[in-house]
Amino acid sequence: MTTTDTYAAYIASLPRILAGAAALLRDAEGRVLLVEPNYREGWALPGGTIESDDGETPRQGARRETLEEIGLDLRMGRLLTVDWVHGTGRPPVVAYVYDGGVLTDTDLGAITLQEEELLSWRLVPREEVLDHLPGALGRRVLVALDALTDGSGTVELENGHRVG
Repeated sequence: MTTTDTYAAYIASLPRILAGAAALLRDAEGRVLLVEPNYREGWALPGGTIESDDGETPRQGARRETLEEIGLDLRMGRLLTVDWVHGTGRPPVVAYVYDGGVLTDTDLGAITLQEEELLSWRLVPREEVLDHLPGALGRRVLVALDALTDGSGTVELENGHRVG
């Protein structure tokens, strides 16, 4: 077995971890933009899987997914949260949330949904986030909103809970 074969076998033996990135977008009133996927129940932030085979970074993935899903090409701001979400019936996920900024009325009017994946979008006030995003995702969004206002920097999470 060559060194290359040995290294390839080693890489193949490593645990699989999924990675996703999303944009936290708000309107002038501070409401959070959520999208409704057609392939599963519930709501989500604009975002999705990072395409690592293409060498995509989490920041690039959040921007690409936002453009694909809602038709807005937005420069991502600072990284708000990194969340390690344990897998149940799937590998663990590392989920990145970036500040996508505050959308203007013009931006909101320009939203074009990716019909292959999304049914609708809506703006949700902070107090209703957990009604639409239960579990780790809802907690992640609330912590990301806090990070925007308290200047705490990037927050490390496990299953949506602060660590450290």
